[in-house]
Amino acid sequence: MKLLEKILLAQDFSKSSQNLVHSAIELAKIFESKIVPIHVLPDDIINKKVKALLNETAMTKLEETAQRIENEGVDLDNPLLAFGSPHEAIVRAAVDINANVILTGSGESKKGDTFQLGTTTERIIQKSEKPVFVIKEGILLNVRHILCPVDFSESSKRALKNAITMARRFKSELTILAVCELQGSIWFTSEKDKEQENELRYTLHQEEFDSFLNGFDLTNLNWTKETPKGNPAKEILSAISKKMIDLLIMGTAGRTGLNRMIMGSVTEKVVREVPCSFLTLKSEDVISLQLETHIKDIEKLHSTGLQLMEDGFHEEAIGQFKACLSINDMHVPAYKGLAKVYEKLDRPEKARMYRRNAKEIMDKIWYQKIEEEVRKLRGS
Repeated sequence: MKLLEKILLAQDFSKSSQNLVHSAIELAKIFESKIVPIHVLPDDIINKKVKALLNETAMTKLEETAQRIENEGVDLDNPLLAFGSPHEAIVRAAVDINANVILTGSGESKKGDTFQLGTTTERIIQKSEKPVFVIKEGILLNVRHILCPVDFSESSKRALKNAITMARRFKSELTILAVCELQGSIWFTSEKDKEQENELRYTLHQEEFDSFLNGFDLTNLNWTKETPKGNPAKEILSAISKKMIDLLIMGTAGRTGLNRMIMGSVTEKVVREVPCSFLTLKSEDVISLQLETHIKDIEKLHSTGLQLMEDGFHEEAIGQFKACLSINDMHVPAYKGLAKVYEKLDRPEKARMYRRNAKEIMDKIWYQKIEEEVRKLRGS
């Protein structure tokens, strides 16, 4: 079972790249992913000797990265050496190899910089339809708390769906944030009218938030929701600081449709100043479930079902457990697994049925053992 099959690791071999490679390895271990390292060289070097030396140096460094990945027991694909504009070459390569995500660094910034995001990384986010995972300089990938801001748009639905799965895999806390923008117009006849308008706006916002969340499976997840009032970008950055967020996951197309180079205005403001690592999603999921349909091993089917259940893919888990029963209709762990899944889906009748089936089979096996022991004692 694959959730995140292929990671395109974009390196520039700067000092911060060492942390980037470590993060790629950790991510690949958690999601059983394959890593494809890539480095981009300029294509306008005229001096042949200089060009050859750069090529040789880059390939050596890519091979060092590949060796480091292999030494960690992580699956690896052939490193790529591309030429041209870095962001264009990386975005193009992600499509060519059908990567699930582009993993890149935030770029090296000086202390006190207002804008902490490198130009190349910002352009990758703007241009790429693939999800982009940005690792903050000097910060190891240790995800204990994820923040997912939503504005009830399709892009934020995608972001939250992926955030839920990642929170389960990282075993981290998840905060879902929906900022309510208040009306500040001077055209109200009185301050009281403006306050009443904002109270109503906030009430409707909370109702819409609850309705939005009803479409997601949040069972057995350590999560909270926040509904602050104010400027979305400021409130998101404030929440990151207050809650010590390790990973921000958000969609890149805003609710209002105000896009700049296909990146929402709120997202643009946040990712430029965010102090933690972040993942942006546009039109593709970073999590894409791929099941092996040819599995005949009952134990592997069962373990896949358990992992699917833990990740929140309940219907797919049911399919795996039922596949176990098609091989052996007395496989008790599969019946127990089905009972647990239906409990999570709040379908108690189905859960009781499969739990009863498991008990009947266990009782039958027990009585058969007793009968065999009795026969042995009688010498028959």
